Amino acid sequence: MNASLPIPDLRRQLQSARALLHHDYHDPERAAELVEADARLVDHFLVERWRELEIDPQAALIAVGGYGRGQLFPCSDIDLLILLPANAGKHTLQKVESLVGLLWDLGLEVGHSVRTLSECLAEARDITVSTTLLETRLLAGSGPAYGELVESVFGQLDQRAFFEAKLLEQQQRHERYQGSVNKLEPNVKEAPGGMRDLHLVLWLTGACGLGGDWDSLHKSGVLTGQELRKLKRAEKMLWSFRIALHLTANRREDRILFDYQNTLAKRFGYVDNGADRASEQLMAVYYRSARIVAQLQPLLIQAVRRKLYGRARLEIEAINERFVARGHLLEIAHPDVYEQTPSAILETFLVLQQHPQLSGIGADTLRALWHARPRINAAFRRDPVNKRLFLEILRQPWGTTRVMRRMNQYGVLGRYIPAFGKIVGRMQHDLFHVYTVDEHILMVLRNLRRFATPAFNHEYPACSQLIEAFERPELLYLGALFHDIGKGRGGDHSQLGKVDAREFCVSHGLDREDTEMVAWLVEHHLTMSSVAQKQDVYDPETVEAFAQIVRNERHLNALYLLTVADIRGTSPKVWNAWKAKLLEDLFRATRRYLSGETLNTIDALDERRQEAESQMRRHGLRDDAHRPLWKTLDAVYFLRHDAPEIAWHGRILWGRFDKDEVVVRARPAEADGGLQVLVYCPDRPDLFARICAFFERTGYSIFDAKIYTTLKGYALDSFYVHTADGHDTEYRDLVGYIEYELAQLIVRDDALPPPLSGRVSRVLRHFPLPPQVLIRQDDKQRLHILSLVAGDRPGLLSRIARVLSAHAIAIHSAKIMTLGERAEDTFTISGQALADPKSLVRLEADLMETLRL
Repeated sequence: MNASLPIPDLRRQLQSARALLHHDYHDPERAAELVEADARLVDHFLVERWRELEIDPQAALIAVGGYGRGQLFPCSDIDLLILLPANAGKHTLQKVESLVGLLWDLGLEVGHSVRTLSECLAEARDITVSTTLLETRLLAGSGPAYGELVESVFGQLDQRAFFEAKLLEQQQRHERYQGSVNKLEPNVKEAPGGMRDLHLVLWLTGACGLGGDWDSLHKSGVLTGQELRKLKRAEKMLWSFRIALHLTANRREDRILFDYQNTLAKRFGYVDNGADRASEQLMAVYYRSARIVAQLQPLLIQAVRRKLYGRARLEIEAINERFVARGHLLEIAHPDVYEQTPSAILETFLVLQQHPQLSGIGADTLRALWHARPRINAAFRRDPVNKRLFLEILRQPWGTTRVMRRMNQYGVLGRYIPAFGKIVGRMQHDLFHVYTVDEHILMVLRNLRRFATPAFNHEYPACSQLIEAFERPELLYLGALFHDIGKGRGGDHSQLGKVDAREFCVSHGLDREDTEMVAWLVEHHLTMSSVAQKQDVYDPETVEAFAQIVRNERHLNALYLLTVADIRGTSPKVWNAWKAKLLEDLFRATRRYLSGETLNTIDALDERRQEAESQMRRHGLRDDAHRPLWKTLDAVYFLRHDAPEIAWHGRILWGRFDKDEVVVRARPAEADGGLQVLVYCPDRPDLFARICAFFERTGYSIFDAKIYTTLKGYALDSFYVHTADGHDTEYRDLVGYIEYELAQLIVRDDALPPPLSGRVSRVLRHFPLPPQVLIRQDDKQRLHILSLVAGDRPGLLSRIARVLSAHAIAIHSAKIMTLGERAEDTFTISGQALADPKSLVRLEADLMETLRL
């Protein structure tokens, strides 16, 4: 580049050269070429600037970190170390300062440090600095000074301490990503299976003298030829993803966010087909690459451990003819175990469970296992020995989650259950799952196992008690493995999974009763959550209908356990205390019904009233205090509210139920999941819309509403709300604010404020959810059920309420279910428009238009 050019021209020249290099990047085969060419281009530019400034010849300009590896991604920092002699003068320091300023003026993102050798060695006591100094290249300046730095850094490095520190660092990094390769928006650099895992291997092998690149590791026997090819291919794909991310975002971005997935897919030439979106095909490539890294990295790390600690002093204990324990690692007794006895592939994981003192699998055994996977074929799956081994794995009291994750990681589980192999790495664009299908299934299995582990009994005591008493809990684990296995094939995944589950159970010799239990669980794995969140769990008829589905207490217990584990395994945001309470209340009511304690509706209501009266007396109300209010309430009210809520209403409205005042009261919900809010006032058509608008504008989300009008024309409405960000800790301080402000809004009778508008979430922008509207009569033919599905966004509920109000539709109850970015709302409604076909069509059209906004 022409040094005589002014800075703006030099800047444009450099940017043009780099832009030309990056232009129309779409071929992963060019990834290595591009990052290395980009580094060389910047190298040349930096060397020219160094020489122009004529900096002290005893100083050195050194590339460190990623740039030190000779790789530069489009928007990555350029990490530099300027190594100065101990006697550097003021003049030298001024020139270095001028160099750094010039680089920034020319648009380079520079991360730099200026140190002497002694300062470098002192800083290198920090693990991060020492890691950076292991990857260096001399760009310009003193060769002897650079050589002394490299020799000194390696000379003072404590290899074992470095090894343990880097492994701890990786463990902490993986924990930030829940140890999962298969997050839907993975970080291509930092997540498990990402580029940082590859860097870690090269840091460790370089520090321990095994070689600082993959070819060196292959020559030294650490990597086989097949492993070398797979690892290089995986690395190339990860590089390609990172290059494309930087170019797409036009900044340093390492997360494959939904915002970019469609654009990246288009860049790499993927198109939608009948089975998968282009973005899903793209992400399948990423997950395969990350899995290769996750599979091979343990082999390489163990090779380093063997180099550092040796093998000779480890005690070897025979386990059986096929396996030995070498220290805390499981190893095969001889190299041909898997060839001679293919069933040892599954036995590997069973032995791990049966010997909890074993922390992992030895490197040679991992390699042999990895190469033996093609032996898991149709004949392998038909072998009765292998069927018995797989069931034994599920029946073990310890380690099931750990070995199932290992079986999935090493590609064994997907080969043994081919239907599972089809959902490995499969995306879920349902707006509430945050894991791929296989990862979600393993999370559900994990949750069930936590219920069965005494150390976690405090988390969900009721679930722990149920699973402890559940005979053959492996049936629950099979239900978990198959519950979503039918996804991605078209059709109802519950029905498809049911077929797969039944075939598996029959082929594995389960008796008819157990087979039907597993198949039933898979078929109905969504039923309990749907009833709890969309119907009135306090209505005896709802409970009776649900009881007809579950049929007996064993089925009820199994479905409850699977449902709790399933919801908790979708996303940390989906599960909350309110959903837990609804499920538990439905479970307990159904168990009573099945145990013969069933009351008819009249008796059930009498019992509920008696319990409410008892609670009111405990709060100091006289025996007949509630009667004037209760005379204005019909059976519908008592069906929709449980006894504690009825008692609370009675206490609040005692002596004021026939006044024209607006009563608003709030309290922390019993389930510790937000606030319960009572609104009592003369009824009016826009009241529900007005209340929704208030909560939306003050940052609360409604997740349940019971809308009721007394025989005297008063609205007696109950709402359950929580803050939109889910922070529940300040609810007690917010009670007074809600009670005053909401009452004032209703009293003022102002015109309804415009619906709240806000940015649609980035997930919905790129993966929009087609809205659905369904209106049908309820089972009693008295009211109608309105079911809505749409992408959630600010102001959605109040918009829906306005449409219903405009059509003179009365709302009797509302179940507001938000699953991540997905809203599934159910309303019980009535109105003349529902009886007129033309009016009904207009209502549906208006609702669809509102949901599309």
